[in-house]
Amino acid sequence: MMNKTYRYIIAVNAVVLFGFVAGTSDLFFQMAKSIDIFGRVYKEVTLNYVDNVNPEEFMLSGIKGMLGNLDPYTVFIDETMKKDIDLMTTGKYGGIGVSVGIRDDKVTIIDLLEGYSAQRQGIRIGDVITRVDDTEITKENYNSLSEYLKGKPGEIVKVSIYRDGTGEELIFNLVLEEITVKNLTYYGFIPEESNNVYLKLSSFSRSAGEEIKKAIVELKRSREVKSIVLDLRGNPGGLLDQAVDVAEKFLKKNDVIVSVIGRDTMNINTYYSKEEPVAGDARLIVLVDANTASASEIVAGAVQDHDRGVIIGEPTFGKGLVQTVVPLSYNTSLKITTARYYTPSGRSIQKVDYANNNKVVQKISGNAAKEFSTDNKRIVLPSGGIKPDTLLKNQSESKQVQTLMARGMFFKFATNYFNQNPEVSSDDSKTDEYYDKFIEYLIQQDFEYTSKTEKLLNELKEQAGADKIGNGIIERLNELSDRFNELKVKELSIYKDDIAAEIMKEIADRTEGRDGRIKESLKHDKQFKLALKILNEGNSYALLLTPGEQ
Repeated sequence: MMNKTYRYIIAVNAVVLFGFVAGTSDLFFQMAKSIDIFGRVYKEVTLNYVDNVNPEEFMLSGIKGMLGNLDPYTVFIDETMKKDIDLMTTGKYGGIGVSVGIRDDKVTIIDLLEGYSAQRQGIRIGDVITRVDDTEITKENYNSLSEYLKGKPGEIVKVSIYRDGTGEELIFNLVLEEITVKNLTYYGFIPEESNNVYLKLSSFSRSAGEEIKKAIVELKRSREVKSIVLDLRGNPGGLLDQAVDVAEKFLKKNDVIVSVIGRDTMNINTYYSKEEPVAGDARLIVLVDANTASASEIVAGAVQDHDRGVIIGEPTFGKGLVQTVVPLSYNTSLKITTARYYTPSGRSIQKVDYANNNKVVQKISGNAAKEFSTDNKRIVLPSGGIKPDTLLKNQSESKQVQTLMARGMFFKFATNYFNQNPEVSSDDSKTDEYYDKFIEYLIQQDFEYTSKTEKLLNELKEQAGADKIGNGIIERLNELSDRFNELKVKELSIYKDDIAAEIMKEIADRTEGRDGRIKESLKHDKQFKLALKILNEGNSYALLLTPGEQ
């Protein structure tokens, strides 16, 4: 009987083995066939197309087209992009200490890292970069800017800038330095005399967990830490191991943080907290928004699933995919999605299913459960990111104020005003003065805001004219337009506090740097205020972590 059983097991294994070999053989045949066809097409077109073909660009377009059938995180990394990958993995680069962005089609400095050459030599937020060495800088070559502003420490770059409000063209000779990017961009007790710690974590490059640990240890030397607000808003994520490292600063030792599953669904890599939490049992609130993604969602998901803290804000981005960087030849790499990650309760928070209706990809089924539960048996849902325990938007309710922000009017006003008035301060007593100056600036800039209702009204007026409807109707429509203009002016007064808050944040950024901006912004931050309220109100915190109380 034992011999029969033994032969049966061997037979099963043989079937599986032979099936695997046959399947693998077929796969390799398809790969070889496809590579042969692709190579022949590439060669024929490169050599025989009617016009000259750039071989490198032609191949690059083929690679991009091939990868374009997958997810947006699987990308080919050439030599110019490699610096950005190195920055994520090491947290260091050779540069001048600035962050840049596009403002009104101009390449503009939007942030300065304190202590580095750009800040020390007098470059300001809002300065427009017009030239680096002999290269003119425009929005067309903006994506290549890192090639000109990053390099070996010790090298010198000549940066020409235009300064709004003064009309000056200035030239700076800046020394490239080894710049260490901080993941933890702010930490401290807020309110200042409280026992509440505020931590602003902006990324998950190398050392993120260590920065959190050092900050909490340092603050504990000052006084007892009773509560912590961990701000992950706008944090796009980063390294998986740093997400684990950050999470274990708050979770109990041996708690599951995240599980990673690749194509082989039988091979599950589960990451646990390996140390006692430096945060101890301090109450914890995590702030999130639509730009909280990837590694940030791993931390937020682990905190939520273990009922370690309360999540406040808006649903997160929903990126539940893990990438691996594979080195290739000629100093290039391939960043490829190799796995999905799952929170401790077993849920995937990936929002977009890139395998859906995709002929190239055959999705491997994962955990199909529709709901999951936390340690306290609270119901949490998969897909679509991390849903906060308390939903609250932080932006102004005024569409006009939102438009002012989207068009960068607060940024531009602060730049213009500060350059003309360097003695400006972020003193609250100046709020009314700055508000009046801002309204004057909008008039000077011919700022116009048209609501959706107004757009429909204008279309109606045009159609009424085309249809030759009586003047009486058109006059009534014009009267309605005038009424809308009156309401828009009134709306600015109604939302004066929202406008003043944005102005003061930008002024603080110019006068006190990043720390000043963060502290000023928290004065008007609805989500942060709610966090403090929950932490300070007796049972509110515990109730939110109780089943049925969300």
